[in-house]
Amino acid sequence: MKSWSIALLLFCSANLSACSGGDNNGDEGNGNGELPAGNVTVKITPDKKTVLRNPLNGWVIYMGRGWDENFWTTEGYDNVSVPELAEPVKVSDYASTCYIRTSWSSLEPEEGKYIWKDPTARLTRLLKSVLERGMRLSFRIVVDGRDQGLNTPQYVFDAGAHWYKDPGPTNEETALARKSPFPDDKVFQEKYTKFIEALAQEFNDPDKVDFIDAYGLGKWGEAHTMIYEDHSKKKQVFEWITDLYSRCFTKVPLVINYHRLIGAENTSGWGALDPETEGLLESAINKGYSLRHDAFGMNGYYQDWEKQFAARWNYKRPIIMEGGWIVNQHRYWLDPMGYREGHPEDVRQGEFDASAEARVNMMDFRAGSETMSWFKCFGLVQRFVTEGGYRLYPDMVSLPKDVKSGEKITIVHRWNNMGWGYCPTNIPQWNQRYKVAFALLDDKNEVKKVFVDNQTDLSTWLKNKPTTYNFDLTLKGVSVGAYKWAVGLVDTTKDNTIGLRMAVKNNLLDSGWVKLMDITVK
Repeated sequence: MKSWSIALLLFCSANLSACSGGDNNGDEGNGNGELPAGNVTVKITPDKKTVLRNPLNGWVIYMGRGWDENFWTTEGYDNVSVPELAEPVKVSDYASTCYIRTSWSSLEPEEGKYIWKDPTARLTRLLKSVLERGMRLSFRIVVDGRDQGLNTPQYVFDAGAHWYKDPGPTNEETALARKSPFPDDKVFQEKYTKFIEALAQEFNDPDKVDFIDAYGLGKWGEAHTMIYEDHSKKKQVFEWITDLYSRCFTKVPLVINYHRLIGAENTSGWGALDPETEGLLESAINKGYSLRHDAFGMNGYYQDWEKQFAARWNYKRPIIMEGGWIVNQHRYWLDPMGYREGHPEDVRQGEFDASAEARVNMMDFRAGSETMSWFKCFGLVQRFVTEGGYRLYPDMVSLPKDVKSGEKITIVHRWNNMGWGYCPTNIPQWNQRYKVAFALLDDKNEVKKVFVDNQTDLSTWLKNKPTTYNFDLTLKGVSVGAYKWAVGLVDTTKDNTIGLRMAVKNNLLDSGWVKLMDITVK
């Protein structure tokens, strides 16, 4: 460490709010080894373990479409045994978001009858229980009935939408009960448009919804194994539905499944790259879509093309992971990775490793026994909390402790990301809404003045690449008196209140601000 830095640290007041001891990731200052004269340097210790429920970050719980608000207890989610811990844990203490893949018919059983407007409905109660735990929601709306049942409301067919029966079952009654609309049918598109517009009126709210899985066509809503009335309209269908979601959901991030067969009319969902796939995906991304994949760890399906596509979009769009194998149903030991039969922990490790390679922001616990098997691999759960997604903190802030009201000052601050992912402030739905800010607090820790450093771009903070800023500001409108400096990541769309939680161990207030040191304004 340079001699001037040692001198400044020795000069630090004994009652500094933030503790010393954080790792020094390079020289302090503005890149030239200089700090403003009279500033005091505060070192900040990172928090490597606490679960941070920041948006588009962390673990996801996959909810069963038939569950109700009591699933936390009936499915054992509030009493999970962990081999490494003496006491059971709650799954909701480790997850940020609940994802539900449900049918259009469950959300609108009759035309204009939206289930979220009925507080007594089972699904409404389920969603409410998630929000009450401080988590957010995410959705995929499925319309194709193959393997499942009537996922599109009957009123759509009654209105004249053309449809096809499930080609799988030999039983005619079953095949008809699983009928699906052709996605290029005009009546279907008209009714679905009205439904999505209504859905957005309720759920285009980032306080409630983390992301929308915004395609939902094809078998299981996974955008493959499509059946069209007129295959030549494949691109038209893709543009129609991605235009619809991007028009309606302007505040909530949208994601699309980035596999090789987007919109393809094939029989199995497996196969070589469809030549139109990359162009279609790039069209959606240009409309503001981010990425997810439904088959992490399933190495016969998640192959080189998917890995290369993810790498191409790293730090440009966030990636969300879902595991492919259901270990209590699938023969996962046939995977090319060589997972051992009877060892689901091999699958969990494979999913984790694939997620690290793709630098995902979110991982999925799936549901039921899949969730429980993750907690039998608790080291991986905690490793993703510590290493995955984005985990932001300032390791050094240099500020003045004695200033005059109206005086121009410079704050030097350096930021780190412990996670392999990134904070996607660059996506259109966020539009750089999150920024670094400094606050003056009174003796009750109430904010009296906030200064936003608008030059900060959190999406550029990457692991092992500390980012330093010189922030010039003037203390205009600040009354003389004693204050405390604090730093935080604010939401500029919400009057500069805290928007993201930092990974900081000491002096973190309930409000999300981190106290730094005393300041006197003269």
